[in-house]
Amino acid sequence: MTTGQSQSHPRNPGPNPTPAPSHAARARSFNAAAAQYAANRPSYPPALLDAVEEEAGRSLTGARVVDVGAGTGIATALLHTRGAEVVAVEPGEGMAAQFHATHPGIPIVRGNGDALPLADATADFVTYAQAWHWTDPARSVPEALRVLRPGGALALWWNTSALDVGWIADASERISRFFGIDNAFEQRKGADRTDLADPSGRLRFTRREVRWSRRVPVDTHLANIGSHSAFLVTSEARRTEFLAAERAHLLKIFPDGIVEETYDVLLLVALNA
Repeated sequence: MTTGQSQSHPRNPGPNPTPAPSHAARARSFNAAAAQYAANRPSYPPALLDAVEEEAGRSLTGARVVDVGAGTGIATALLHTRGAEVVAVEPGEGMAAQFHATHPGIPIVRGNGDALPLADATADFVTYAQAWHWTDPARSVPEALRVLRPGGALALWWNTSALDVGWIADASERISRFFGIDNAFEQRKGADRTDLADPSGRLRFTRREVRWSRRVPVDTHLANIGSHSAFLVTSEARRTEFLAAERAHLLKIFPDGIVEETYDVLLLVALNA
């Protein structure tokens, strides 16, 4: 379900709608939930990195990669395993601490995409996994281009819920009612993020989608939902009540307690000409 975006399309709210939190508050919320995030968030399929290489026209193996908004290192670890020489950039103290604990052999620096703490023309790839929407493109676009070498690639990607799967669409509607937003609208709006990614139009993005799925215990699925910023800034009582009701819904569909989550990874790649 798409609950991590910074803007929401209003709809008729439920009886107790959650007040809209600030962008900064939602960004900070991850720090206190870093362990939950690391343990339960989905990763990305190998086909995604294949697509990154195809669109960039070069291999990740041996490439200098800067993974920005790295969080707990889910994507960073995949890039490292692929053979990239990767450095992570993460603004949050709690997320960076979890990254260090989980991936002690991968370098990480504190910073954000609006002011990268890196030298000019030093990266073959700048990547953002589930993180570009936390930046200000008016600043993060020129920063990415500054750090990229000529011919280098900016790659942005997001796991998005497969709303053509019936139970996922129903769950999205329940989230919409809970927050008083149109969750499906937000995901459809985000399905073509090229204008959102660079409102200035300086970059020419190519777009790919990669579908994949994972089977996880219902507790993992619920903890994944609860690790999204919209839930993290909601009161514990309301969050607990929603997730308990969601568990009851899911166990009717998955009586063995194993949930099959289906995702479409949206990938945008632009070259530094």
